[in-house]
Amino acid sequence: MPADSPPGARGVDVAANLEVAVPAAVGAATILEAPPVVEAPPTVEVAPPAEVEPLAEVEPPAEVEPPADVAPVEVAPRAEVGSPGGAPRPPVTAAELDRTSCTAPQLRRFIKSRTYVPMHELRRRFALNGGDDDVTVVYLDAGARVFVGLPNREGRLLGDLFRSGDIGYELSLDPISPIVVGVFPMRPVPRA
Repeated sequence: MPADSPPGARGVDVAANLEVAVPAAVGAATILEAPPVVEAPPTVEVAPPAEVEPLAEVEPPAEVEPPADVAPVEVAPRAEVGSPGGAPRPPVTAAELDRTSCTAPQLRRFIKSRTYVPMHELRRRFALNGGDDDVTVVYLDAGARVFVGLPNREGRLLGDLFRSGDIGYELSLDPISPIVVGVFPMRPVPRA
């Protein structure tokens, strides 16, 4: 260390470690320069956290009386989800059930025409407008059961296709449960 360095300083005395190289062809001395000295970053002092005063007790607001010249408003009952114009949905008749239901060959043909069919696509394609909580339990050959989000008749048709091996199913992963979220063909349709 040089004599003029401050007390407590650490490091390498660069001037003492310089080497002199003499090229043979030139005969002149070349001095290698030392890399620049990097200073240490300044230290930052952290102040202790300030003390926090507890919150004062807050009283609930007093009841506010509406002005005398304001009339009360009647609120209509909430309409069912998906009903046009906010009117309650009429009950489904037997004629509508026959008209909107599908057959097992129609289901099979539609599923085999695609690589994967989500359950909502089956509902849309065949206009299966059941209730929000329409779920059919399908018992498989191995004693296992899965839940299909279709009306009872269509759910049983889909269960027959599961058991025959024509179509496969994908179960929900979030949360992990035996609820069918989509179907796919098991035996591909031969294309010419």
